[in-house]
Amino acid sequence: MHLASGTLNRDYARYTRRKIALIASGLLLLGLAALYGIATGAARIPLADVIRSLAGAGTSRRFDMIVWQIRLPQVLAAVVAGAGLAVSGAVMQSILRNPLGSPFTLGISHAAAFGAAFAVMILDSGTMTSTSLGAVAMTNPLVTTASAFAFSMLASLFIVAVSRMRGAKPETMILAGVALGALFTAGTMFLQFFADDVQLAAMVFWTFGDVARASWGELSLLASVTLAATLYFLLNVWNYNAVDAGDETARGLGVRVTRIRLWGMLTASLVTAVIVSFLGIIGFVGLVCPHMVRRLIGGDNRFLLPASAVLGAVLLLMSDTAARLILAPHLLPVSILTAFMGAPVFMVLIMKGRGT
Repeated sequence: MHLASGTLNRDYARYTRRKIALIASGLLLLGLAALYGIATGAARIPLADVIRSLAGAGTSRRFDMIVWQIRLPQVLAAVVAGAGLAVSGAVMQSILRNPLGSPFTLGISHAAAFGAAFAVMILDSGTMTSTSLGAVAMTNPLVTTASAFAFSMLASLFIVAVSRMRGAKPETMILAGVALGALFTAGTMFLQFFADDVQLAAMVFWTFGDVARASWGELSLLASVTLAATLYFLLNVWNYNAVDAGDETARGLGVRVTRIRLWGMLTASLVTAVIVSFLGIIGFVGLVCPHMVRRLIGGDNRFLLPASAVLGAVLLLMSDTAARLILAPHLLPVSILTAFMGAPVFMVLIMKGRGT
C-alpha cells in the first residue's frame, strides 16, 4: 500500500511539473514575442536598442519615443486583452459546461457594437478626422467607449437576470446570449441604414478591433480589471472543477453552484465589456484559446485558466505583430487577422474532437 501511494505521488508530481513547464514555456515565448513586437514595425529598431530603452540605459531619442509612446503600449494592450478574453472564455465554458461559451457567443460584443453605433448616430460622437499618421480617429472617443461599455454590461446583466429566473441553467444562458446577439446585430444594422457616410464610416471603424487605440491611462484600467478578475477566477478553480463534474456532484461537495455560476459570468462579462469598449471587437480569442489549451494540458482549471491567459496573450500579440507587417507601412486591425485565423483553427479543433 505504501509503495502504491509513493508511485501515485511521483506520478502526480510528474503530472503537475509537466503542466507548469508548459505554462513557463508559454511565458518565455510571450517575453520573446513582446521584444520582437516592440522591435518590429514600419520603423525597425535593433533588439539591443529595444532592451537598452526598456532598461533606461539610454538610446536615441527617436527610438525612445517609438518604444515608450507607440510600441510598448500597443504590445501591453495586446497582452492584457488577449489574456483577459481567453481566461474569460475559459471560465464561461467551464461554469456553463458548454464548449460554445465565450464573450461573443453570449452577445456581449454585439451589445458593445450597438452601443458604439448608438453613440455615433444618436449622441453625435462620429465626427472623423485624419491624424498625422494617416489613420482615422474619432474626435470624441470617450462617449463612444462609455456607450459601448454600458450596453455590453446591460447585456451581461440581462443574461444573469434570465439565468436567475430560470435557475441558472447553462443552456438558458447560451440561448439568451444568442438571442441578444441577434437583437443587437439587428439594432446596429438599423442604425447603419439611416446613417450618413461619415457616421457609417465611424461605426465601421469602431468595430475593427485594434489594440493600438489604448493609451497608457486606458491600459492601466484594462490591466487592473483583468488582473483583479483573473485573481478571482484563480481563487475559485476548485469550485469550477466541481461544477465541471456536474451540478449535483458540485452541490454534494458543498459548492453553491448558482452563486459561483452567476458571479463567474458577471466577472467574465465585466472583463470583456472593458476590453471591447476600449479596443473594439476582437473575435475568436476567447473561444479558440481555451480549446487549444485543453488539448495540451487537459481540463483541470488550476492549469487551464493560467495557461489560457498566457496563450491568449501570445496569440493576440503575435497576431497584432503580423498585422503590422502584412501591409507595412499601413496598419491592419488585428481583429481581421484573428477572425481569419480563428475560424479555420476552430474548425480543425472540432474535426479532431470528432475523430477522437
